[in-house]
Amino acid sequence: MILEWIVPAFIGLAGGLAVGSGFVAFITVLDIVPRLAQMSRTGGKIHLYEHALVAGAVVSTWADFFDWTGHLSGWWSAPLGLFAGCFVGLLAAALTEVLNVLPILAKRVRMRHAVLHLLMAMVFGKVAGSLFQWILFDVAGR
Repeated sequence: MILEWIVPAFIGLAGGLAVGSGFVAFITVLDIVPRLAQMSRTGGKIHLYEHALVAGAVVSTWADFFDWTGHLSGWWSAPLGLFAGCFVGLLAAALTEVLNVLPILAKRVRMRHAVLHLLMAMVFGKVAGSLFQWILFDVAGR
């Protein structure tokens, strides 16, 4: 009986730590926040970007844990969509600035000849994880 609670809790904690550390590594290694501040010419407000990023992660986690729902009218769709589009656009613009991360990583770990293999490992890992999640939770959950 106790294993029915401990094992899923351990797996959830491990998955959360893996995703959280990957998110932090993504933000810090690629210098996303400073690059966004530089592109928008608001470098003096970089602490606001950082606080907004942390607050968004915490509020989103709470909303997911406690199944928060919002009952908004259709008029909120346009402003929320505009803000979401701005975020995705700025994030995509910042990522295009740092696309040379894989070759740099391959050079530093002395695997320059295996950049294609690194990229394919990431692609196949993402596909396998997505299929696992879809088959296990979506199809089998019905």
